[in-house]
Amino acid sequence: MKQKRTTREILKAQRVIGSFKYQPKEAEKGYTGEILKVDLSGPSFSIIPVTDEMKDVFVGGRGFDLLMTWKEVKENTKWDSPENPICISSGPLGGTTTFPGAGESAVTSISPATSRVADSTTGGHFGPLLKFAGFDGLVLVGRREDDLLVVIDGKEGQVSLMESPLLPTNTHLVTQVLADMYSESEDDKRHISTVSAGMGADHSWIGCLNFSWWDWRRRTMRVRQAGRGGIGTVFRRKGLKAVMVKAPRTGPVWSISEPEPC
Repeated sequence: MKQKRTTREILKAQRVIGSFKYQPKEAEKGYTGEILKVDLSGPSFSIIPVTDEMKDVFVGGRGFDLLMTWKEVKENTKWDSPENPICISSGPLGGTTTFPGAGESAVTSISPATSRVADSTTGGHFGPLLKFAGFDGLVLVGRREDDLLVVIDGKEGQVSLMESPLLPTNTHLVTQVLADMYSESEDDKRHISTVSAGMGADHSWIGCLNFSWWDWRRRTMRVRQAGRGGIGTVFRRKGLKAVMVKAPRTGPVWSISEPEPC
């Protein structure tokens, strides 16, 4: 039986191999006007501006993921090519994080199962929290052989790419571990969401992506699946264990209390 790693051990084994400072922008009329691009191979980081034409064509931002995919792929791009992107976007409101799993995201990549573009939507809170952290979308390209963790910290205004060899791979573990590692309190976990694929994606061409959220009713991290068509397999082939976003405090802390007896 494998020994359970402590948070201290996981953090000690992590090594930052690239970072990017930015000034988070607040959304105006639903848009922050910026999409984050992370090239794992470099590593390098860049900002893709959201134009007025993009807003007019893709009303509400749903479709930014498809547009970013078309801009990245080439004539001979295959599902396991480094330039095959994983693109994630959300609508102008990003759904809502008030109710568990209600926030919506769209994710796009070339599918290993069909060799065509796969487009899928999901709940979870990654899309809305990404927007609260300053970005209308995320583009992941490149590939490394490392066990990679991407952390988008909207509270500190920093994106970090790390080697994290001791971080769990399977979703039910990595979501809880990262929430514990990067939250300041239990209620702070509502500002954290993780994308992961799990070890099953290492052995299948139809691996899914899992988007997490903090269920404040059940007091635990939960997940929704997206990236059907094998986008989870693309995620793992790129060397990624997880992508985590932490947003600044965005609103009141919601809770459930029993009514007082009459």
